[in-house]
Amino acid sequence: MSAGAGRKVTALERVLVSLGFKEPDRVPFFLLLTTHGARELGMSIRDYFSDPEAMAEGQIRMQRRYGHDSLYAFAYAAIEIEAWGGDVGFVVDGPPNAASLLASDAAGIDRLRAPAIGDCPCLERMLEAIRLMKERSGEELPIIGVVMSPFSAPIMQIGFSAYLDLIHEDRERFWRLMALDRDFCARWANAQLEAGATAICYFDPFSSTDMVPRELYLETGYRIACQTIASIQGPTATHFASGRGLSLIGDVVETKTAILGISALDDLGEAKRISDGRIALLGNLDGIAMRNWSGEDAEREVKQAIRAAGRGGGFILSDNHGEIPWSVPESVLDSVAEAVRAWGTYPLDWVR
Repeated sequence: MSAGAGRKVTALERVLVSLGFKEPDRVPFFLLLTTHGARELGMSIRDYFSDPEAMAEGQIRMQRRYGHDSLYAFAYAAIEIEAWGGDVGFVVDGPPNAASLLASDAAGIDRLRAPAIGDCPCLERMLEAIRLMKERSGEELPIIGVVMSPFSAPIMQIGFSAYLDLIHEDRERFWRLMALDRDFCARWANAQLEAGATAICYFDPFSSTDMVPRELYLETGYRIACQTIASIQGPTATHFASGRGLSLIGDVVETKTAILGISALDDLGEAKRISDGRIALLGNLDGIAMRNWSGEDAEREVKQAIRAAGRGGGFILSDNHGEIPWSVPESVLDSVAEAVRAWGTYPLDWVR
């Protein structure tokens, strides 16, 4: 891609060219780092996620260090439970998790009401962090916001067992809950876009074929994704968060999302063949295995992913979950970045 004589290609330009199924200067890569920002600034995870300035600064510093092609406007999945009035539990070496349910029975589900975004301090902190990231990065870097899909959020809201019962035994109440969650999801996504996010990651792990059969997905998660994504006023990327989805690629294309996250358990080369210019792919480095990689391991895995999916654009190298664990060392992240620069420059003449 030519960006004009003497002008360096920006990360945003690189990503957009690849999403157009053309080859930019090199394969774009996203290091989707959340808790690592706390380590970068020498803060506890709790204090880091309480400070919009820190979250923005952490993302900027990590991008400058590793040279990846995005800023990640994501704190923790349970921030949405916190927004609805639930409790969040913090740990010293990993992401915060939901520490309480919003409802424990059918009557509790009926009493749920989606909050206004402006009434939620935790969401306002994230929006301020996005505004700061945008102010400092301008148009050079894509900023990726995050929402939990309406189909997956109830696992945190009411618990796994109760949610399965709801789906299979009380569809009327299930669809009432989906209406609440769809409304909140779209409002939360659009608030992030208005604050400066470039695109929204639509996390939907419950739609993975590891969780529900395709037939049930088509009745539920697929319909919900079509409705919700249509209400989001910007581009989206759908991510099954490590769950497999190879057999769902054609269905996901129909939801009008722009990108699909691919699991390390899926065949990336086969995903590239099936997607065939209809949807871009994101993935699929194994974040759990990454904790114990050597530099040689990182180079091998990066090369393998680029070989499988890099040609012809339509590919962003990333981890397979949408969040790189705290326990992945900085040395491994350095090695991943070095390997992308060494092996991801187009044209990929070394790929056979």
